[in-house]
Amino acid sequence: MRSLYATWPRVGMVLAAVLTVALVVALADDPDRATDVRFVLAVSLLTLFLHQNEEYVRPGGFPRMVNLVMFHSDLPDRYPLDQRTSWIVNVGLGWTSYAAAAIVGAHAIWLGIATLVVSAGNVFAHTLLFNIRGRTLYNPGLATCWLLFVPVITWFVVVVARDDLVGVGAVVVGIALGLALNYLGVVRLIVALGDRDSPYAFPARR
Repeated sequence: MRSLYATWPRVGMVLAAVLTVALVVALADDPDRATDVRFVLAVSLLTLFLHQNEEYVRPGGFPRMVNLVMFHSDLPDRYPLDQRTSWIVNVGLGWTSYAAAAIVGAHAIWLGIATLVVSAGNVFAHTLLFNIRGRTLYNPGLATCWLLFVPVITWFVVVVARDDLVGVGAVVVGIALGLALNYLGVVRLIVALGDRDSPYAFPARR
């Protein structure tokens, strides 16, 4: 598992390449897919992979930044966020929820809404929270928030509004679940799993 905890961001880029090809082929076969909510949510999954790459690989540095800026850690390479917790949050919760949303599409539109709320939460955190607390203009993940997350969120809203795919109940459930994933599934989970003696430290370059 140690190897898996360390390599998942690069596995995500392989999946991103495969998904990109699949999306391009699907769109070339039928351009109308661009207005299919499942297609939009598949693109949202792709943006998640790319966002995680910016955070953890190129340029990387997100874990150390979060541990220092948000938790004032004296062990920013492993506490409270370490490689194991990062895998649980990003793969166990992130990949699973975004992929499930793309698979079910309009049949459970509340799940799609929830994942887009998670993306919106990232935009807020990277743009304001991390920069204000860290007194910076850029942090790892900020670029993909604005170049990818914001356009896809807008695209999703336009598609579901045009096709009248969502009711008030689904919006309420989706927003509530998205907020829960952002807070309980990320912030509180990182705190709960924090271990000062964790053997799953991030490499120094991160």
